[in-house]
Amino acid sequence: MEWNDVRIFLAVARQGSIGAAARSTGLSHPTVGRRMRALEKNVGHPLFQRHNTGVLLTEVGSRVLRLAEEMEVSALAFERRLIGEDSSPCGSLRISSADWFATYVLPPVIEALVHDHPGILPELIVSSRRYDLSRREADVVFRVVPFEEAGIVQCRLLRVAYGLYARTDTVFPVRGDGRGSNLLIMDTAVNSYPEVDWLRKILPYAQTTVIANHRALQARLCQRGMGLAVLPRAVGDATSGLTRVDLGESPPSRHIWMGYHEDMRGMDRVRALADVARRLLGGDVDGENEQ
Repeated sequence: MEWNDVRIFLAVARQGSIGAAARSTGLSHPTVGRRMRALEKNVGHPLFQRHNTGVLLTEVGSRVLRLAEEMEVSALAFERRLIGEDSSPCGSLRISSADWFATYVLPPVIEALVHDHPGILPELIVSSRRYDLSRREADVVFRVVPFEEAGIVQCRLLRVAYGLYARTDTVFPVRGDGRGSNLLIMDTAVNSYPEVDWLRKILPYAQTTVIANHRALQARLCQRGMGLAVLPRAVGDATSGLTRVDLGESPPSRHIWMGYHEDMRGMDRVRALADVARRLLGGDVDGENEQ
């Protein structure tokens, strides 16, 4: 049995349709369908029930799903170990972070990395999604919450200060009230944002007018006078036409965490970025760098 067929089986099981699995694996619809039929013929049992909107696992498919997932864990570990042994200072390095961090904080780090290691090609993945390091969706991830996943080496970097911003001609709200003020807040459906609770506590009668998952968009909407927004000060202070609103209490601050899989610890490119990031974004690191 080929691992590629098991990988496609997992994609179909997770996506629920041949078409979605084809898109997620980068294969054509006919190729995925053909490989699944070949796998079913090989094992001697149907693994999926086809229906109008997609596929469902059969009883046999459900029983072998866990075995397929165990194969995937081993295959991914095998791949990471091989790649992690790559001591070449040249090649691509996939780096993931949120939009605002990539735009306003990360550029000096990338500049220094390329200057010190010209053979490294940074591939920047800007998204609010949390990329899976065990699957090598990224090599290094920067984010504002610690890593709880197993096997991750993480480092606490600088503490990010946040501020409440408004367009310069906005009438500032009164703490504990907020009537007549509009709020631009982050989408809390997937990730938590402590400043949203802070805003609702400090301006309980303000009205939310826009929910977004993009800090730079929040800043632009705030710049147009559509409402108040809590922004990282690296973003708010750099956006023309915005003023920081002082209500006697600052929004919660958060640390930036850098993480990579322990299997990638030996890769020179990962170590090079980690060294540069610690040097430039060390902030108030207090000796508990790697966990």
